[in-house]
Amino acid sequence: MISLLLGTGLFFTIRLGFIQFTGLKEGFRQTFGPLFSKKKKEGISSYQALSTAIAAQVGTGNLAGVATAIAAGGPGAIFWMWISSFLGMATIFAEAVLAQKFRKKENGVVKGGPAYYIRDGLGSKKLAVFFAIAIIAALGFVGNMVQSNSIADAFHTAFNIPPLLIGIIVAILIGLILLGGIKRIATFAGNVVPVMALLYIIGAMAILILNIDLVLPALSLIVESAFTPESAGGGVLGASIKEAIRYGVARGLFSNEAGMGSTPHAHAVANVKHPAEQGFVAMVGVLIDTVIICTATALVILVTEGAGSNLTGIELTQASFSSGLGSFGIYFIAFSLLFFSFTTILGWAYFGETNVNFLFGEKGVPIYRGLVLLFIIGGTVLNVPFVWQLADTFNAFMVLPNLIALIALSGIVKKAYKEIKP
Repeated sequence: MISLLLGTGLFFTIRLGFIQFTGLKEGFRQTFGPLFSKKKKEGISSYQALSTAIAAQVGTGNLAGVATAIAAGGPGAIFWMWISSFLGMATIFAEAVLAQKFRKKENGVVKGGPAYYIRDGLGSKKLAVFFAIAIIAALGFVGNMVQSNSIADAFHTAFNIPPLLIGIIVAILIGLILLGGIKRIATFAGNVVPVMALLYIIGAMAILILNIDLVLPALSLIVESAFTPESAGGGVLGASIKEAIRYGVARGLFSNEAGMGSTPHAHAVANVKHPAEQGFVAMVGVLIDTVIICTATALVILVTEGAGSNLTGIELTQASFSSGLGSFGIYFIAFSLLFFSFTTILGWAYFGETNVNFLFGEKGVPIYRGLVLLFIIGGTVLNVPFVWQLADTFNAFMVLPNLIALIALSGIVKKAYKEIKP
């Protein structure tokens, strides 16, 4: 799966002439330029669509996933995470372009995503149905159980609040926002995502400034460990270069979700003049998710020497922030995880809803929403190692049909890029 995702990213990087360098500036202009314009766009703006996509991208992977990558693959895993995000920018450009190109307006509401471009672009209704079922199960149900479990664990540890109570509160809040449809979700994401990302980055930067003399050595260690077996080992669970590549690439790809077929649902609804405009915007999401937020987490772990412990996952991140911020660090990570996971649940629930609509029409949506809320509550009280494995399996079912469509329709992507090449 990692090879397929990386290979697709490399394919689009070459076919689009290293769009990561030529298109990123345009991505920032398309994303943030309209915020300073007095003209108001109808519908969902590029910024709101990106915020909805980032809401889904930034989750437990940015806190727990990075820690796991370092613990299992050594500091060098972060270098390979950067490589995966670089290639992922080209893939996510293609996803956003196709989502825009093949979107549909149903009952006055714009919808789109891989199921639509697989059916209408690739011409395979069966493969589209297969993808839709896989994403409903992987993200809408199973994935959201994992996210709610992370929230419940963090708050139970920090405040001793019963997990079930946390699950009920989260489910009620998610339900209220979902009832408002994509406009309410986009508005909420547009307001919350920048604040949550900025606060987390400020917390991480505070630790890095206090340990400023260790930041450059940490960056140097990341690069050295990516290629030197001895440095990669460094007492971190016997890491090797192979493991650094494996865990870095895996955590990077599954953090920014490039190629997975999830975020195109958000990019499809943006009101833009040309599909490629949203493709450039989508690239900014990968940069924010992996290069900025994941790197901030990684550097905090390295400068506080948390990587030398036997901890992994969210416990390693909590311990590192506690080392840097004192006992406040535990509460800081609990609230960060709450916002990150909450917005991921919201994004994933919407992505699943789009595919329920694709399969069954509007009549299936209320039933789906009710099931999502039950899975959110259930996830807080269950032991989830098996659920994680189940989610990974359904993720694979999502990725395969999406990558087939992306490669097959790459000519459309290249044509769209040429029409608006910066």
